[in-house]
Amino acid sequence: MVLILLIGDIHIPQRSFGIPEQFKKLLVPGKIKHVLCTGNLTSKESLEYLKTLASEVHVVKGNFDDENLNFPETKTIQLENFKFGLCHGHQIVPWGDQKSLQVLQRKMDVDILVTGHTHEFTAFQLENKLFINPGTVTGAYSGFNDEIEPSFVLMDVKGSKIITYVYQLKDGDVSVEKITYTKPSEND
Repeated sequence: MVLILLIGDIHIPQRSFGIPEQFKKLLVPGKIKHVLCTGNLTSKESLEYLKTLASEVHVVKGNFDDENLNFPETKTIQLENFKFGLCHGHQIVPWGDQKSLQVLQRKMDVDILVTGHTHEFTAFQLENKLFINPGTVTGAYSGFNDEIEPSFVLMDVKGSKIITYVYQLKDGDVSVEKITYTKPSEND
């Protein structure tokens, strides 16, 4: 079992005061092996917090991240049997568009594409590939949606299968949704 945290659009302190306490209780150091962050940490303190959660922290640059943080625009990471692509998402036009995301997925040649920017959780499969946006862990406001629900994603990797747990804060309560993705074999 390998746990991977997908998180992003943190925006502390510009757009949010912090990660909700309900989420902090769930994000226990030592349990998570990898963090994949879609950017917009906007502070070194947010990066330091992520480093307390896992030994391997991968971050890409968001459109509000400081130039001095030196994050790449995109990153490809091999984790277990899966190749992950990581990109903030402001480069995708139109933002969050499935066909545009698929173009990036093909260009990066990845099994799973993780993006952010829209501050809204989404997940879908297209041509046997998984596309996921973990949303905003802090519930930071967005220019395109007034009804932002804080969210993050934990992935449990077991062989060629990933069980994805989506955590969302709705009216002060944490809800969890489960999504299963199985990587097709080379013969499929």
